[in-house]
Amino acid sequence: MDFLIEKLYREKNLSDSELKTVIEGFGSPELLVKYADEVRQKYYGKKVYLRGLIEISSYCKNDCLYCGIRRSNNNAERYRLTREEIMSCCETGYELGFRTFVMQGGEDSYFTDDFMCSLITEIKQKYPDCAVTLSLGERSYKSYERLKNAGADRYLLRHETASPELYGKLHPKEMSFKNRVECLYNLRSLGYQVGAGFMVGVPFQTTEHIIEDLRFLQDLKPHMIGIGAFIPHHDTPFRNEKAGTLGLTLRLLGILRLMFPTALIPATTALGTLAPNGRELGLKTGCNVVMPNLSPVAVRKKYSLYDNKICTGEESAECRACLQRRIESAGYEISAERGDAII
Repeated sequence: MDFLIEKLYREKNLSDSELKTVIEGFGSPELLVKYADEVRQKYYGKKVYLRGLIEISSYCKNDCLYCGIRRSNNNAERYRLTREEIMSCCETGYELGFRTFVMQGGEDSYFTDDFMCSLITEIKQKYPDCAVTLSLGERSYKSYERLKNAGADRYLLRHETASPELYGKLHPKEMSFKNRVECLYNLRSLGYQVGAGFMVGVPFQTTEHIIEDLRFLQDLKPHMIGIGAFIPHHDTPFRNEKAGTLGLTLRLLGILRLMFPTALIPATTALGTLAPNGRELGLKTGCNVVMPNLSPVAVRKKYSLYDNKICTGEESAECRACLQRRIESAGYEISAERGDAII
């Protein structure tokens, strides 16, 4: 079935039945890796862009069945970073050479538009050569517009699944698939660099669901695509479910790189959680972004979306030299640029 990988490489698309064949593991993984790396190097060379991740809150109003900081998890340790703590994270990141700050958190009403707009403005004034990325969940069109006008450059909002039926099995009734999709198109229309993505191996997921995800992404045309294997958390209803696999996640990363040649695709923390060299394998399969954790060490373990999450200790952002060695060992180089998507 290598001819299908060849076809995907040439044409950037396959029929649903052809995609199903490739996703389910027919065809040489070595060939997929070879072509994925070739395509990423065509557009981005050997550059790996760093994103300094600042996890600003573990409070969340939502009750997603797979997430460790879901509202009804009474065992979750909750925290909110202060404005001063967030600015300190940015200062540390800037000194380490990061030129993008990603503020991520649960859907926490404490972080109002007024708070966030003032914070974004201060960051942009102090670090004008840096990009500000937000990952704060679903908000209104007006809220997204205010944040954009304050200086936010990018917004990450995984759609999680493009199947309304599967979405309903992963989320409580009060959450709306339609609203999630509408948020993504609102962000696109406002001029954000938009990031979407889905979980791999989540309960009830089929190959057909994954194909729906790929078709949704073709329609949305996001600048960034983040996927990660589902990893269960012990305090959720999915505690006993099987985790997604490294093999399928890597195969999908390769497929995404061939279908979306200019997308920014991160080698995620979840990859590194599945295998010690998971992120390096991701880089070799088309990824070109790494997101080290800039959050204060004292709160990192509290932002527990899934079990056994790596980068909760001293080693994450501070070990800049270690990170550089790992990236170079995979055959790539850290870039000090903002790393905007090629449009």
